[in-house]
Amino acid sequence: MKQMKKWLVLALVLAMVSSMALTGCGGDGNDGGNAGGADGDTIRIGVNYELSGGVATYGQSSVAGVKLAVDEINAAGGVLGKQIELVQIDNKSDASEVVSVATRLMTEEGVVAVIGPATSGDFKAQIPIAEENGIPILSGSATANDVTVDYKDGEIVEGSVKANTFRICFSDSFQGVAMANYASKNLGASKVAIIQDKSSDYAEGLAASFKETFEGLGGEIVAQEAYTTGDTDFNAILTSLAGKEYDAIWLPGYYQEVGLIIKQARALGIEVPVLGADGFDSPVLAELAGADALHDVYYSNHFSALNQEEVVMDFIEAYKAANGGEEPDGFMALGYDCAKLMADAIERAGEADPAKIREALASTKDFEAVTGTLSIDENHNAQKALVVIKLDGGVAVSAENATL
Repeated sequence: MKQMKKWLVLALVLAMVSSMALTGCGGDGNDGGNAGGADGDTIRIGVNYELSGGVATYGQSSVAGVKLAVDEINAAGGVLGKQIELVQIDNKSDASEVVSVATRLMTEEGVVAVIGPATSGDFKAQIPIAEENGIPILSGSATANDVTVDYKDGEIVEGSVKANTFRICFSDSFQGVAMANYASKNLGASKVAIIQDKSSDYAEGLAASFKETFEGLGGEIVAQEAYTTGDTDFNAILTSLAGKEYDAIWLPGYYQEVGLIIKQARALGIEVPVLGADGFDSPVLAELAGADALHDVYYSNHFSALNQEEVVMDFIEAYKAANGGEEPDGFMALGYDCAKLMADAIERAGEADPAKIREALASTKDFEAVTGTLSIDENHNAQKALVVIKLDGGVAVSAENATL
């Protein structure tokens, strides 16, 4: 009898061990297996954004737009009969943290795609992880020319398209070209001074494309000054422009330094128009520069709340209703469009399979987005329009399409 009891106990233990092993193979939603695919109850999408650190307002705004879109999608029944589940992790505006977050999302959290980061440098840090794991990634604002393809001697390297990498924004070269045309044709500028962030790929690309285009139009670059991310005193740079004749300043950079440069320039009596790109788009810009300094300021962007198109008005109304009346900015609109396009691609793919989602993203044509109807070209870039916003008194007073 004692021997039989021993065998019964042993059998029960073995049965429990076997049951635990089977449960482990089934996945807990974090194993990269069924959690985000067709066998799960939800479709998991990673959100890798700068929610703290140096460019936090870009990430925070983008995520606010992503969440609004996902709430709308889920309320309407989700995608493929499933609800979208966002797996959100803060990359702290740090490239090494971006890599860590991307690795976790793609190898542990079972996501079928990732939205973000916002800046070009951070987004590019994630690309090798995406390509290695076959997970499509989408940014609304990574504008550097070499995000989706490689460049050599200013030309795209043939066959260098990154299979899993996509964006819905225009490139820096497009912004630089458009703003050079705007300076020359709309503002009548013939001489421009450039002040750029020498430590930023974003600023380098914008400065180069603006200069090439502006000089090609017969314009003259009278000075090209540089600063480094994190600088706060720009008086030496601005003073060096004294005695030079120029009609405008081209200031490619991010809002943290740009706001201080504009403030200090106006304090020194520099009243010429200041032109920039989408890095200006942050509520912190007015806090840093002061509303009075932000006059005759023009910057390229993907979205304007002044746009009266129905898709834009519907987005603004929905965003304000969900956020206590807060007015959306361009990064909110881009985040919203990223989530909407990703859901659309998953629906067109027919299943939550990363490879099929990638194919669907690549075949996107005439997708009606808040930031403009877009198609994805052979280099995984968005073909869409660009708007130039004018600030006076710290607020947007006009928005018009740029001509090339």
